[in-house]
Amino acid sequence: MAAVTLLERLKRDWTLLALCLPGVLYFVAFFYVPLLGNVIAFKDYAPFLGIAGSPWVGLDNFVMLLEEPEFWSAVGNTLQITALQLVLYFPAPIALALLLNSLIGHRIKRFIQTVVYLPHFLSWVVVVAMFQQVIGGAGTVSSFLNSHGITIGNLMSNADTFKLLVTAQVIWKDCGWGTIIFLAAITAIDMSQYEAAAIDGADWKRRLWHVTLPGIRSVILMMLILRLGDILSVGFEQMVLQREAVGAGAAEVIDTYVYYHGIRDGDWGMSTAAGLMKGLIGAALIYAANKLAHRFGEQGIYR
Repeated sequence: MAAVTLLERLKRDWTLLALCLPGVLYFVAFFYVPLLGNVIAFKDYAPFLGIAGSPWVGLDNFVMLLEEPEFWSAVGNTLQITALQLVLYFPAPIALALLLNSLIGHRIKRFIQTVVYLPHFLSWVVVVAMFQQVIGGAGTVSSFLNSHGITIGNLMSNADTFKLLVTAQVIWKDCGWGTIIFLAAITAIDMSQYEAAAIDGADWKRRLWHVTLPGIRSVILMMLILRLGDILSVGFEQMVLQREAVGAGAAEVIDTYVYYHGIRDGDWGMSTAAGLMKGLIGAALIYAANKLAHRFGEQGIYR
């Protein structure tokens, strides 16, 4: 069989390539071209001089960044929130997908899926406002408890519980949406495996442990690897909306540090260095986690 040339493949698949073109152009224009701006991290950038006219400073921005106490405070807050989200949020869509899959009634399943998907489409402005109305100082829950002699204060402005609060907000908003991939993976499991396990006397717990979870293990690992790559991004808009209520000491993360020091204070070089470091650490984590997945015999996200 003669090999198909590149020109022949282009003629054969031109309709599919045309459909992909808008998406490719979007990523090139808004993701890959802006990467060239990372050169600012090595310059004493001044907007009126431009990138080309700003003098080179080498690694000075990185040195100043590592000597900045506010940066390390932002790193600490980011890692704490990330750890909470990995422990509490990452398993939540898996558990919800397993629960939805166990429902027998198709209409009930579709109704619950629709309800848990809806919060994903709400903006963080709406989500934060809803939480304020429920557990804020004058919120529904706070007012009810106060009327019964239980004082909890304003949880929306409590710096001590802020990290748990933002994790709960993420779970409420995106847990349902995160179940889509896991539900798709569960439906791809061969039903004969469940039938064979039932014939062997396995109850629902053993079928869950020995059939369902092994069947979606590769998907879980893939999603975990992708999450590790985004581990230092914990929600810029969510943090900015609540930063004033709890203070920078509790809500300052790397993304808000870059925003306030770069755009507001005009320290473009050091803030770009912070963003570049975050991206490099994320890329290194993806590479290391993918290699580890290969060691355990899994596909990972690339070979």
